[in-house]
Amino acid sequence: MKSAGKTTLPPYFNIDPDEALAALGDPTTTSSFSTISDACGRGRSDLESRGINPDGQRKLRLFSTWEITRYLIPVAQAHFRRVLKANPDLPQGQSETEGGAKWFTLDEVLKLRAHFGVEGSKAKEYLPYRPENVPAKMVAVANFKGGVGKTSTAAHLAMSAALDGYKVLIVDLDSQGSMTSIFGGKVQDEWQTVFPLLARHYAGYQRSENQRRLDRGDAPIPLEETLSEALQVKAQDLVQETHWPNIDLIGAQLNLYWAEFQIPVWRMQGRGWKLWEALTESFEQDGILDEYDLIFLDTPPALGYLTINGLTAADILLVPLGASFLEFDSTGRFFDMLHTTFQSIEEGENLAARALGRDEISFEWDAVRAVVTRYDSTQQAELAALMQAYLGQTLSPHRQDYTALIGQAGEQVQGIYEADYRDFNRETYARGRETFDATYAAFKTLFIGAWRRDELAKAQG
Repeated sequence: MKSAGKTTLPPYFNIDPDEALAALGDPTTTSSFSTISDACGRGRSDLESRGINPDGQRKLRLFSTWEITRYLIPVAQAHFRRVLKANPDLPQGQSETEGGAKWFTLDEVLKLRAHFGVEGSKAKEYLPYRPENVPAKMVAVANFKGGVGKTSTAAHLAMSAALDGYKVLIVDLDSQGSMTSIFGGKVQDEWQTVFPLLARHYAGYQRSENQRRLDRGDAPIPLEETLSEALQVKAQDLVQETHWPNIDLIGAQLNLYWAEFQIPVWRMQGRGWKLWEALTESFEQDGILDEYDLIFLDTPPALGYLTINGLTAADILLVPLGASFLEFDSTGRFFDMLHTTFQSIEEGENLAARALGRDEISFEWDAVRAVVTRYDSTQQAELAALMQAYLGQTLSPHRQDYTALIGQAGEQVQGIYEADYRDFNRETYARGRETFDATYAAFKTLFIGAWRRDELAKAQG
């Protein structure tokens, strides 16, 4: 007769107090936070250095003939090789072995695409659709719940657009600076972030108010030093190049969070200052919208003043969320807060506008889409279908699957499109990037449709 097996108690029983004390360690003080921060900084530098050149710069990998003809330039490999042979002035790539596959930089790929766009078949889309004389589309990626893939979604869409041939600017509005780290940005203080653009916009308002005071015979209010200095800054002064030849960055760092405290102070001093227009009007005044095709705004996971500026500036709003009850519930509250915030601004502004006989304001976006990220079809299909039923068109029907390739690329401090397929298996790589290609295709349909609407409206006068 067999004896019953010994029952194992859960691990939270019989914890020895003396052993617990020994494992506890010394109390943590304020200075300990600095020690922990320094350790994280050293670790981050170590990880970043694995993708850095000897000159200290991030380097984008090369692209093979197979990859170019499959994903970037729609031609057969044999034809691609014939074109290179017939045009020795074109980039010829480099081989790692005698007679081996040719590899090209992205800058070379862009030159090759331009050549095919002029000389190739008119029936093929070598160059991406971009109507003339219409501004860049600004895209905000936002949700006030962390961990939903907000920054990674924005980064991969920016990389997708760059590979597609668009000129991209990324604006990091999150003082955590994760997007800045992804693209190797170096930001010393808040004066290399969007902060001086917000300060400049308020300074412009205060100068206008001072002129009105002078017209009334009142003494002007002197501009503080910060505002005077900000008047000398243009958006282009803040832009830095990245290791992607057609992606630029306005970065962020911890001091940017100071804007969340400074903006309400300025608003109290100048009740008529339209703080939500600061970023939009600064970009318009500096001509930034004419220098790029797409501008991505990565917002903090909170509906603060920086996020409001990003949302107001955006033509398209993307809201990443996971297919879970808590994230669905949180996203619903996010949209409720958006409604309350922007309705409050509209009501306040329009009350004054009606009294003064001015045009009323109404916020409008080309498109707003929620996007399911980190999707697992084996466990989340039912909930995702329910979310789709309730949200309808607002929820993109494409779900961004979580694949092993995502985890591996993340471990190497890379985006999916920065990962070299030779580190995996060619077909594993092809399957892994399918979900991101599909996400970009759904997004591209949005901004192309918005551009087309602008183009037709402009033609009609």
